[in-house]
Amino acid sequence: MSPMLPEDDDALAAYAEWAEMGEDAAGNGLALSTLSNVSSDCGLRPGESAEDVLHRVFGFPDFRGVQRQVVDRVLAGESTLAVMPTGAGKSLTYQLPALMLPGTCVVVSPLIALMHDQLRSARANGIRAATLTSADSEDERAAGIEAMRSGQLDLLYVAPERASQGHFRELLARSNVALFAIDEAHCVSEWGHDFRPDYRLLRPLMDAFPDVPRLALTATADAHTRADILAQLGISDDGLIVAGFDRPNIRYAIRPRDGAPQQLAALLKENPGAGIVYAPTRRQVEELAAKLAAATGRPVRPYHAGLDPAVRAANQAAFVAAEDMVMVATVAFGMGIDKPDVRFVAHAAMPKSIEGYYQETGRAGRDGDPAVAVMLWGAEDFLKARQRLSEVEPARLPGERARLDSLAALVETAGCRRALLLRHFGEDPPASCGNCDTCLDPPKVVDATELARKVLSAAYRTGQSFGLGHIANVLTGKDDERVRTRGHDQLSVFGIVGAEEAPLLRPLVRALQARGALVATEHGGLALGGNARAILIGEEPFGMTLPPAGASRGGRKRRDAAAANPVGDPLFEALRSLRRELAAEAGVPPYVIFHDATLREMATLKPASQAELGRIAGIGARKLEAYGDAFLAAIRNH
Repeated sequence: MSPMLPEDDDALAAYAEWAEMGEDAAGNGLALSTLSNVSSDCGLRPGESAEDVLHRVFGFPDFRGVQRQVVDRVLAGESTLAVMPTGAGKSLTYQLPALMLPGTCVVVSPLIALMHDQLRSARANGIRAATLTSADSEDERAAGIEAMRSGQLDLLYVAPERASQGHFRELLARSNVALFAIDEAHCVSEWGHDFRPDYRLLRPLMDAFPDVPRLALTATADAHTRADILAQLGISDDGLIVAGFDRPNIRYAIRPRDGAPQQLAALLKENPGAGIVYAPTRRQVEELAAKLAAATGRPVRPYHAGLDPAVRAANQAAFVAAEDMVMVATVAFGMGIDKPDVRFVAHAAMPKSIEGYYQETGRAGRDGDPAVAVMLWGAEDFLKARQRLSEVEPARLPGERARLDSLAALVETAGCRRALLLRHFGEDPPASCGNCDTCLDPPKVVDATELARKVLSAAYRTGQSFGLGHIANVLTGKDDERVRTRGHDQLSVFGIVGAEEAPLLRPLVRALQARGALVATEHGGLALGGNARAILIGEEPFGMTLPPAGASRGGRKRRDAAAANPVGDPLFEALRSLRRELAAEAGVPPYVIFHDATLREMATLKPASQAELGRIAGIGARKLEAYGDAFLAAIRNH
């Protein structure tokens, strides 16, 4: 079975560029502090519990979701696979134990940029952390190795390519290893959507340290993939903890593509925060970025593997640091960015799979604040996807067909999008979520069986070589020269569709293509496929959903839901301005200082002392010491 990597060349190039031996944007253009600047005062204190460390270091009053279960297993030395949605606090489940266990937690992560994002956040909380990557200077690597050997390091981040090398095993043998944390653990499975062969070499490395527990973490793994991860990493079945896949703060919306630049421009105008727009090709990335910038006046930048490395690095650095920038990119962008304040993710075309869609949309709203995920799709997306199936090796073909059928069900459903998405991952959600387009504005469902039979019959009788335009002209009886020349005005299907049904032809053909009953020919015509015969002879009914009026051009406006400052509080804006200044001075993104939610609570409670400020979620001891006086002054003076 071959690795399940992106199928287009641009995505493959992006994956390769982000591999261990080369990452031009690894540091996001932001300086990394040396280990000598990281104090060692946040380790375990006598008599402290996990809750004490959670509050003192991270500033959180309570564990969330399954965090406590995972932390308890790690502290007890039990190996664990934790499946937790993006934004559920996976990194805390190894960062907190790293402060409580003697030795160093070794974190294996697939992308250098992601490691450096997590490194900045860990150090901001006073955790002694380092990376060993090709993007680090020789002095930084030497300092990290020495700190590891001398027991002065809580966290060490490393890529799987480096972790599998002999000299790294020698370093571990001369150090005290407290925990192996395997981030993005679905990369170890060929059944996962981001298989990385080097992850398969982690099992022998960890087996050499049998007394060290293993913690595997992922946000994206169905039941088959979870079972494979357990087997590949040597974790027993009773070590599986599944938190669920629901991201209730994300509002899902899927719309037929009808002028993507205009639809996306409307989305940008409704959502003022940072966002990502995914486009399938480099050319489309460049074109969309230019059009959206011109139409909205927003800061919009492109990102794809064809750009000059310096331009890519600068664009990524600007996006990470910005609070309102929009990045138009090919699909691999975002994998290495732990930016919590992305307010929307949009797909200008259908993604490769539901797993990919879930992971990509999960890059929105990591901070738990409201976020939006919009997908625009067209019949041509399914046509291209079905054409690619011919290139898939036989062993993978059933699985890839099932992935495509699942996507078709997601875009065509009249029911709750979230419920369908969660059922795909084996959950049993409520029938309605109240926070997706089909729940907020239910589409009309029509029985289109007879019209579908007319369309399929017309495609067959015209020779299965014409596109929608010609077929529609035949069905509606249009006086057209091409129709007359080919004698199609003499067919029994000529003129059998009246004025009331004619507007349904385009969405119906799109639905037939999505479900595979109509497929593209080599020259752009439409031919019968899949279950077309069963529909034609009346064995299968054909229902169709009609999107609500206006949905294709952006739908209802809900700007307040995604705004950082929904009530227009001037104190909140003053605190954001202060945060930007402090972030610029420190050379880190604003979210490393404090999240928006923390600033909103400051603006609401207006703390007057360090003690009151320290009770706000997200303000640990290190941040209170570093930034407390500045924010208290801003609150007093406003």
